[in-house]
Amino acid sequence: MTTVPFDLKARAHQAMLEAGFQPDFPADVVREVQALKQGAPGIAGPAVRDLRSLLWSSIDNDSSRDLDQVEYLEKLPDGTLRLLVGIADVDASVPKGSATDHHAATETTSVYTGVTTFPMLPGELSTDLTSLMDAQERRAIIIELHVPDTGEVNSREVYPALLRNRAKLAYSSTGDWLEGRGPIPPAVANVPGMEAQLRLQLEASENLRGLRKQHGALTFGSVEATPVVENGEVKSLAVSRHNVAEDLIESFMVAANVAMAEFLREKGSLSIRRVVRTPKRWDGIQNIAAKFGVKLPPTPDPRALSEFLNQRKAADPVHFQDLSLSVVKLLGPGEYIVEPPGAEHEGHFGLAVHDYTHSTAPNRRYADLVTQRLLKATIGGGAGPYLETELRAAAAHCTEREDAARKVERLMRKVAAASLLSRRIGEIFDGIITGASPKGTYVRLLKFPAEGMVVHGAQGIDVGDAVRVRLASVDAAKGFIDFERQ
Repeated sequence: MTTVPFDLKARAHQAMLEAGFQPDFPADVVREVQALKQGAPGIAGPAVRDLRSLLWSSIDNDSSRDLDQVEYLEKLPDGTLRLLVGIADVDASVPKGSATDHHAATETTSVYTGVTTFPMLPGELSTDLTSLMDAQERRAIIIELHVPDTGEVNSREVYPALLRNRAKLAYSSTGDWLEGRGPIPPAVANVPGMEAQLRLQLEASENLRGLRKQHGALTFGSVEATPVVENGEVKSLAVSRHNVAEDLIESFMVAANVAMAEFLREKGSLSIRRVVRTPKRWDGIQNIAAKFGVKLPPTPDPRALSEFLNQRKAADPVHFQDLSLSVVKLLGPGEYIVEPPGAEHEGHFGLAVHDYTHSTAPNRRYADLVTQRLLKATIGGGAGPYLETELRAAAAHCTEREDAARKVERLMRKVAAASLLSRRIGEIFDGIITGASPKGTYVRLLKFPAEGMVVHGAQGIDVGDAVRVRLASVDAAKGFIDFERQ
């Protein structure tokens, strides 16, 4: 049993090493970044458009500084919305074959453990030189979309540009304001025209989301808990509430990634696709629906599954998180694949789109940086930067490392919860059974976003049952939490 605080950041570092990551940047990467800071790449060129005058804004987590995406919107005379999504030009500072690129290709993703972040790129890049930070002139790749009120994108264009972020916003405060539950953020109020700009963005995102829902895009429930740490000790777990600001950014991100995939396909370029394959465990999803009196079609149907999930979310929001998790496990994880020109592809079952790639987070995901290089070669008319064999190896490695990152993040959520509960041994809690199998029975607490094993009294209880449990013991270093049924 662990009842005293321990070094959470050191535990996260250990978890990274155990998962095969290199959480510390090699010396050659450090030297390369220092040299880059002395002579940063130019920010203009003959083909680079100057879009610094537009009202660009970003919305991300409150603490995020590794900003990859900004947005701007205007309404054309015919009522069509002209949406511009700007993506950080990371390739300009991290050329293929550099030491920094080699390290990023090995790690493939930033890992967010809650107690500390292990970035794919050094902070001098990801949170400064290549970040679309507030009030800074930055190079970017622009994905321009024209969206009528139907939500269907009817034209697109991709090009390099120079821009300046006018408002660095956070999901929580921006969402509260847009939903009428909070004051206007100062970063919006202080920029003339920004309030109208954000409200227009909200209108566009609702059109895009409405169309995706018609096509069967899936909606899941989850709880994002961030440990609140003071003097190295977890004091609480802060739970974020999903809001319309997150919906807004997700809508633009999906639209941009679909447009990027379609653009590369039409230009005959190799590309890395992000797919969630048609689920092979559809029978398991059918069985879950049948327990609620819903008969899903015999073959996988995202629209029917979407309707079922929306019904359950409205009928029983308390249990929807657990239902979502069960369905997600049966759908299977996303993966990266390579699509040669003209090849058939499976698309993204969960998003209900046929063409999809990852392109909007090159500071955080290596697949997005690879896509950026493929795009630059395509619009520049040059030779492709990767052989197909190279891309296939990169796609497989990105998939494997993404899975490893999820395991580290999941472990550290458990460690943080166990650390918090280590001071509450013997207390009684209300909970919901989230798993029951020969391997063990698990309960999720209602008071804290924490889950543990029912080690005594598990007989006769099943998934979804409401129970009262006593906290028996914890091992914070391992993230183990054990309960006894009362």
